[in-house]
Amino acid sequence: MSGTTTPRTIFTDDHEMFREAYRAFLDREMVPRAQEWDNAGIVSRDVWESAGNSGFLCFEIPEAYGGPGVEDFRYNLVVAEELAAAGVMAAGAGFTLHNDVTLPYFMKYCTDEQKQRWLPGMAAGTLITAVAMTEPGIGSDLASMKTTAIRDGDTYVVNGSKTFITNGINSDLVIVAVKTDPGERHKGMSLLVIERDMDGFERGRNLDKIGLHAQDTAELFFNDVRVPAENLLGAEGQGFFQLVHNLPQERLSIAAAAVAHARAALGWTLDYCKERTAFGQPIGSFQNSRFKLAEMATEVEIGQTFVDRCVDELRADTLTAENAAMAKWWCTEMQKRTMDTCLQLHGGYGYMLEYPVAGAYLDARITTIYGGTTEIMKEVIGRSLGV
Repeated sequence: MSGTTTPRTIFTDDHEMFREAYRAFLDREMVPRAQEWDNAGIVSRDVWESAGNSGFLCFEIPEAYGGPGVEDFRYNLVVAEELAAAGVMAAGAGFTLHNDVTLPYFMKYCTDEQKQRWLPGMAAGTLITAVAMTEPGIGSDLASMKTTAIRDGDTYVVNGSKTFITNGINSDLVIVAVKTDPGERHKGMSLLVIERDMDGFERGRNLDKIGLHAQDTAELFFNDVRVPAENLLGAEGQGFFQLVHNLPQERLSIAAAAVAHARAALGWTLDYCKERTAFGQPIGSFQNSRFKLAEMATEVEIGQTFVDRCVDELRADTLTAENAAMAKWWCTEMQKRTMDTCLQLHGGYGYMLEYPVAGAYLDARITTIYGGTTEIMKEVIGRSLGV
């Protein structure tokens, strides 16, 4: 899309150098194996360790705990953009969940002892993380969750189940939202870290999804799992407020990935429209095609501008829940529209999985749902308007 966008001022030379290094990592470690992982329904754990060894995981973790020690969400933005540009947004490694969504919980709520136990492995890629909120039948109504954690001496006894958990099979550390006081709604929720191989912790099947085939998404079951009390994140009864505090960054991460994926698909489609001919001329030269491309280029630019602004707000600690919700719903709906139009412009070839736009079309459908549906995002915004 050279020449069609305003120069990005959000990045420095250091970010662009990082981009080049990350792009080389993807070309070397992920692009050649994307189809293998797609067929297997899961990514090999060794790529996590390769990412860790290269300094591409958990940027905020201080050097004392084995991390890069860089607190700058712009590096996370580069990761999302390069994954999309390489066509491996859905290669399966849940790096953005690990870096953008789960890490803030560990950084903000862990004790020094917990940080010593968990952060080095997270930075190295030997401890893969997940967060388990959703339960069968409750969707966005987290306060209605049934998973309980009842204190018994120095442990919590956990019973219940979760579903749709990204990194559900590969994860070693799962932040689980539980009810430590089942008689309360929001005030009864807490966060516990449940570790791989704890007795009674079982993983269900790797769910068969429309898209994101290489991303392991699983059901989790907890049957009298005894979790040490020292695995509590923060204070008991604060789980709902911890989740609410971290949701804006999660939703911004999804919005950023949505724009990056839409931009990548538009680039593939623009190239196709210049090369493919019909009636003796490139299909991109027809007015309808030009208009569709112009519309998509405009919407991608609008989304990118707002995402960049929200990233600046996040860095200044001024990002509101409402702005994050605006970015999340609009950018993911824009992504969905863009993928549909890009596939249409590819014609019959767009329906063939050998063309990246076909996989992108399938992968994009979930983004208006996870992290809070479009409808929930509009509720968040609407309530802030006093209606």
